[in-house]
Amino acid sequence: MLDRIHQLPFRLGLLITLSLTQDANAELRIANLFTDHMVFQQEQPIRIWGWAAPGESVTIGLSDLQTADALACRADEKGKWRVEFAPKKAEGKTFELLVESGDEKIEIKDIMIGEVWICSGQSNMEWRVTQAANSEQEVKIANYPMIRFFDVPSHVKQNEPQADAQESKWKICSPETIGNFSAVGYYFGRKLEQELHVPIGLIGANWGGQRIEPFTPPVGFDQVPELSDYVDDLANGKFKGGATQIYNGMVSGLTPFSVRGAIWYQGESNAGDGLRYNFLKEALVKGWRSVFQNDDLSFYWVQLADFGRGHTGEPAGGGWGPVREGQRRALRIPNTGMAVIIDIGAENDIHPKNKQDVGKRLARLALANDYGRKDVIPSGPLYRSHTIEGDTIRIQFDHVGTGLMVADKGGNHYLDPVQETADARLNEFSIQDNSGNWHWAKAVIDGDQIIVSNEAVKDPQNVRFGYDSNPRINLYNREGLPASPFTTTD
Repeated sequence: MLDRIHQLPFRLGLLITLSLTQDANAELRIANLFTDHMVFQQEQPIRIWGWAAPGESVTIGLSDLQTADALACRADEKGKWRVEFAPKKAEGKTFELLVESGDEKIEIKDIMIGEVWICSGQSNMEWRVTQAANSEQEVKIANYPMIRFFDVPSHVKQNEPQADAQESKWKICSPETIGNFSAVGYYFGRKLEQELHVPIGLIGANWGGQRIEPFTPPVGFDQVPELSDYVDDLANGKFKGGATQIYNGMVSGLTPFSVRGAIWYQGESNAGDGLRYNFLKEALVKGWRSVFQNDDLSFYWVQLADFGRGHTGEPAGGGWGPVREGQRRALRIPNTGMAVIIDIGAENDIHPKNKQDVGKRLARLALANDYGRKDVIPSGPLYRSHTIEGDTIRIQFDHVGTGLMVADKGGNHYLDPVQETADARLNEFSIQDNSGNWHWAKAVIDGDQIIVSNEAVKDPQNVRFGYDSNPRINLYNREGLPASPFTTTD
């Protein structure tokens, strides 16, 4: 049981301890996640943990040098101790953490309270600032002392959850430190800091070329009936698709640290799973919410960019179309969102260089959904429903914003602004006849909706938009955000 000592003033180096009897051979430790310059999540429990001799008393103090909080606990039979401070608000103060047991002491300085996000996925999330567009200038101006980041340093798979995070250090964002951090994570965090003016903590846990299943804890698979095959395999000591192994080696040791949410860029390695990615994403989201002990943890992912040598030219589509649809359908999960980047990919490069727009589009989701920004449209148009009206199909959307438009991102997908092309014809719509065949279709904007038709199709059944690996989409809302590819088929 924890004994709380309310508002106990103390100076660093002097903290009241409670009946401490330290084994001379035991070593007091705090988890590797807790280092100088770290950020705690505001308005959520502040969870701190570590190790000492079994049964040993440990006192933990958190001070802003004017007032202090202290908690005492005992290490369990395995030597693990943990305390939980009441939530605090981001007020621009810096804190110091003092952990004592017997004659042993740990001090952690320059702690801030703010907004903390995990940045995870495969190589497009791991892609560094120095590898992305305009890197030299971006690094040069990266003076954001209120942005701090912790990067899990090594690619590690384990069959069992690791009790501690890999050893690393929180770093203050500067031109000297930011170059090797996730570009998407940095541009996401930078936009939040510019808009919210509070400290931003970013935790990177990425591994290129990996499937989604290794990042998923067992409890995630347990919550999705459609993935019972993974549950059965894990029960028999099998790791189908590498299930749980990256979570065990790179994420487990971060839990149950309080965070606002997670941003996720992955799916290329699961492209062959198509619509089933919907359920794989559900397992990841529910699993992380369980292990981070936050049922409201926000989870925002990036839909795969346009990629591939050329265009199939087939109205039925294919390629990455189904996996993007799986990503879109996973939006049924509460407190989630999707950044659509179907307009900033690269035909011959699976790692598009424009990470600035990716980060900004993810940040829009957080600003609108987590931070109450009513003036921010969170994404481009998302298919909501359709109605068949004679020989046409009418499509309704969410997130139309101030209206729909035909537009173009430009030939240089790096950083070009979106430009309206009012007289252009909408691309990439196809329509299905009553025999199941697909035909390219005419699509026109009608207010906040789209009407789709083909003169040769008299009994239309369904519509697809951008349902291909490398579509040339040109449907946007007037906020300059692209519509997500979709299919209306079951």
